Amino acid sequence: MKPFILVALLLLTVGGMYASNLEQFDECRLLQVAWSDGNSFPVLFPDGSELSIRLYGVDALETKINDSTLARRLRAQRRYFGISDYGGSPAHSIRLAKTLGQEAKDLVEQLLAKPFTVYTSFSDGRGSNKYSRVYAFVVTHEGEDLATQLVREGLARAFGVYRSSPDGLHREEYRSSLQDAELVAARSSVGIWRYTDWGALPRERRAQRLEETEDAIAMGRLPLEGTVSINRASAEELAALPGIGPTLARRIIASRPFLTIEELLRVSGIGEKTFSSIEPFLEL
Repeated sequence: MKPFILVALLLLTVGGMYASNLEQFDECRLLQVAWSDGNSFPVLFPDGSELSIRLYGVDALETKINDSTLARRLRAQRRYFGISDYGGSPAHSIRLAKTLGQEAKDLVEQLLAKPFTVYTSFSDGRGSNKYSRVYAFVVTHEGEDLATQLVREGLARAFGVYRSSPDGLHREEYRSSLQDAELVAARSSVGIWRYTDWGALPRERRAQRLEETEDAIAMGRLPLEGTVSINRASAEELAALPGIGPTLARRIIASRPFLTIEELLRVSGIGEKTFSSIEPFLEL
């Protein structure tokens, strides 16, 4: 096993599943494979090691649907962009979504045709059993943030796990910068936004939120209808959230009050992965 992969595996399994500081790897190369998409792809590092990465902060449309989880994810993406009714049938909408997902993949291949830089702390990117991934930032040969370019072109949404960026933007600043880029792309009707049904979009997004809440309740991840208040919820209610449990629930209560939901990240034991999974179900 190559030294780089050994280091990556150690960082994935030691110290709360990821290292806190970003490491920089220059002169990386894109590996073209069938399963990759706009936000997930394998990278060849300078020492010859290979590792799959998942971009921070963005979510491109799925291109390969081979299980029910990916099918649900594509439906959520279609609803987010307001295209789930495109063409008058799910089949037309799905066909369009896959085509646009391929456009994102093609753009990544174009932008990463020259050597690029990867910044990662080897945080688990929650890949499938077949393809493990780590979260990363990618800066192109021209010095541009790849995630921002995807959102700017309307081929990805500002959505996912965030952290402070390599150029010094705080986690929330980076999130806001991507959301601003998404707003401009939507206003300019580029990429996926060319096909958005603006009249139906609020209904589609509400349907997705209700479905996610219902799923969470059914699976025991959310004990109440609606959201949980991090400043008022009981230990039992907090413990029922995914990845929390009794110990973290007590730590959350001991850290109150919170001025923002993001302040949960200061609680020992709550990392970006756990925060991302519970954020949709929280309120102050």
